Amino acid sequence: MFRTALRNVLAHKARLLMTVLAVMLGVAFVSGTLIFTDTLGNAFSKQSAKSYDNVAVSIETFAGDDEKTAGIDEATLEKIRGLDGVASATGRVNGFAGVADPDGKLIGNGWSNTGANFAPGKDGEDASYVFTDGSGPAKNGTIALDKDTANKGEYKVGDPVRVATNGPVKEYTLSGIFTTEDGAVNAGGSLVLFDTPTAQQLYLKPGVFQSATVSAADGVSDRKLLAEIEPLLPKDADAQTGKALADQQAKDIESGLTSLNTMLLAFAGIALFVGIFLIANTFTMLIAQRTRELALMRAIGATRRQIKRSVLLEAAVVGTLASVIGFALGLGLAIGLRSAMGLLGGKIPAGPLIVSPTAVLSAFAVGVLITVLAAWLPARRAAKIAPVAAMSSVHATASTKSLIVRNSIGGVIALLGAAGIVGGAAAGGTSGRQLVAGGAFFALIGVIILIPLLSRPVIALVRPLLKKVFGVSGKLASQNAVRNPRRTGATASALAIGLTLVTGISVLGVTLGQAIDKMTTDNIKADYLVSMASGDSLDESALTALSKADGIAALSPQQAAWFEVDGEYHSASAVTPGDVEKVFSLTTVSGSLGSLKDGQVAVGSKTAESNGWKTGDTLPVKFEDDKKGEVTVGALYKENEFLSPFVIPKELADRHSSATRPEIREIWIKADGGASKANEQSIVDALGDNPAMSVMDRQDIRDMFGGFINTALNIMYGLLAMALLIAVLGVVNTLAMSVFERQQEIGMLRAIGLDRGRVKRMIRLEAVVISLFGAVIGVGLGVFLGWAIGRTLSADIPGYALVIPWDRLGVFLLLAALVGVLASLWPARSAAKLNMLTAIKTE
Repeated sequence: MFRTALRNVLAHKARLLMTVLAVMLGVAFVSGTLIFTDTLGNAFSKQSAKSYDNVAVSIETFAGDDEKTAGIDEATLEKIRGLDGVASATGRVNGFAGVADPDGKLIGNGWSNTGANFAPGKDGEDASYVFTDGSGPAKNGTIALDKDTANKGEYKVGDPVRVATNGPVKEYTLSGIFTTEDGAVNAGGSLVLFDTPTAQQLYLKPGVFQSATVSAADGVSDRKLLAEIEPLLPKDADAQTGKALADQQAKDIESGLTSLNTMLLAFAGIALFVGIFLIANTFTMLIAQRTRELALMRAIGATRRQIKRSVLLEAAVVGTLASVIGFALGLGLAIGLRSAMGLLGGKIPAGPLIVSPTAVLSAFAVGVLITVLAAWLPARRAAKIAPVAAMSSVHATASTKSLIVRNSIGGVIALLGAAGIVGGAAAGGTSGRQLVAGGAFFALIGVIILIPLLSRPVIALVRPLLKKVFGVSGKLASQNAVRNPRRTGATASALAIGLTLVTGISVLGVTLGQAIDKMTTDNIKADYLVSMASGDSLDESALTALSKADGIAALSPQQAAWFEVDGEYHSASAVTPGDVEKVFSLTTVSGSLGSLKDGQVAVGSKTAESNGWKTGDTLPVKFEDDKKGEVTVGALYKENEFLSPFVIPKELADRHSSATRPEIREIWIKADGGASKANEQSIVDALGDNPAMSVMDRQDIRDMFGGFINTALNIMYGLLAMALLIAVLGVVNTLAMSVFERQQEIGMLRAIGLDRGRVKRMIRLEAVVISLFGAVIGVGLGVFLGWAIGRTLSADIPGYALVIPWDRLGVFLLLAALVGVLASLWPARSAAKLNMLTAIKTE
């Protein structure tokens, strides 16, 4: 039977090609994902371990803006250096530093642009950096840059470089260029080295470090050194051995990559699930074509088990072949993803391509198992064919009883799924989304089971149109599309699954995007928003500079503050009284926002209601600086997404701030005459043309809050493209094998006058009908799912309203029709080229 299975595979190479392609693509995605994430994890773990090679003990503090947090001072470092077994102890301090290119634009992505201190040892070198040109900064006014940043900015030693921290931009002289294993640089950012006093002045305070690294003398245990160092440290410091820290970072890297791995494998699973329909369809048609052959084998002694085993062996051979090719493609995909990350600005540490046994076994297990499982039902049907009936050309058609059972089961499962979806939408929240996900699974399975039943009435609706527009070709195409409902259903199911996901994601994405956009436009009056590209807080000097700029009608910061009321923590937004109403659309429920000028506060109406507060109430509070006092509620306003539940005058926040400088997250600006190039330039000039500060107009603000939705949608479309490609292969496969089965019929049609052009048109229309049928089912189910998931999110999104993107749905249907046309090119050409006399003689 093995020889028979192998002969059948070799005899039907062309017909099994689409199956091989489908499995190959799925295996490539699985193996490529596993190899890529293993390679990434290994490279970053080795980089992490390398960065701690000479570190016996690493010390971290929570030093920051709080004056009470002292960090590690020089006296503590000297005590550590004096311990037996300590070779060196180096203090470190770091923060944000953005480098401007020659055009004044920020080099890097903002969040990974860092500055640190150059800490040379007795030999004048810092072990963390290898200089390729020049030397480290030895005095104030000089800096060193990492090699990538220097190359991007076309900077050479001796050049002036404009660097921005959280304050005004300053110009420094470039003293050296270095290479490093620093994670910020590898993430596509930049690293600026200052001399130690300058870095301390910029990021903390003179003589204080945020962290320190200790190296041990030869033969000294890291743990012994750690035990001796810990008693010398301040309370806010945490010490670990270098190895423990490297191991922890390796675990963090692995944990971070797990999410990426899971997401990519989920899409690979979707693609393979779609491929199951293609594989099952292929083997069903192959078995139907070999009915007499299988019956003859039964007649000469082959058992049902042997017939089934023969078909499953064919599937195993096909799965193995596809897995080998797919695994090779997966290697290429992993290499391509690694290169793509480099092109997008991410720097992956050097390292070998990691091909783990897990990746190899998973790829082959998935490829072979999926193919064998998909072929199991066709194999079972083949084994049930009675020899006498088969040799008499009476193929095993589905009985009325089996169709009734199938449709009844499908109906029950679909209704169960629909009930779960509706119930989840009504429940809302996380539990509602879980219920919708479960319901979606059952609904999809139910619809897939029912698709053969649905094909006849749905396609019947378009039959008159096809006949009227395309004549005989249209009539024949519509009849052919429903001749074998199971086959049509299996082919359409693949497209339906893909378009259900694409449509659901589109409906949800567009709905959320418009809700966020509406929230932005409804709540903001400001023409400009100023913030740090790094996400850090702005310096007070930026607010002072902007207050003196030309063309400014109103100006208010959004400064973070907090206090306690009756022991309960409440966040607050410190703003400029009188101007806050001009930059935000605030709806007053009671009282007046003008009371902010008198030192009173405004409270969100929901917060006030939940606490029983009203306008005029005096609240006992404990401020950030631990001082107690009272605030008067001067107004209640309708909450929005841009301000905290408490809005207070900036002067009140500054008076009780515990930080060395205020935490100004954003500055909102209303310009005279609205947004204009002149007003924008005035703001940029007032900020000293600071590359680290982002100046956004209203459209930029809308894009910032809603742009990630479109980015996420595009990523999803790209990942789902493979599932749709496999669905297209299914259409091609079905048509090609259908043409092979109908050679005699096509020959007869040619003989009675149907020319080649109309034969091609018939095949193309059949493909378009099947594709559009699957697309309509998928689009309908996708809209339903998009609505349901949106309802579970609506309570958390102000102004939520379902938006159906008719334009995108139209594009999806047009693409489905185009898929049908493209998929039919080869089968239609093959059908038209058939010799009519030879075809008529074909059995």
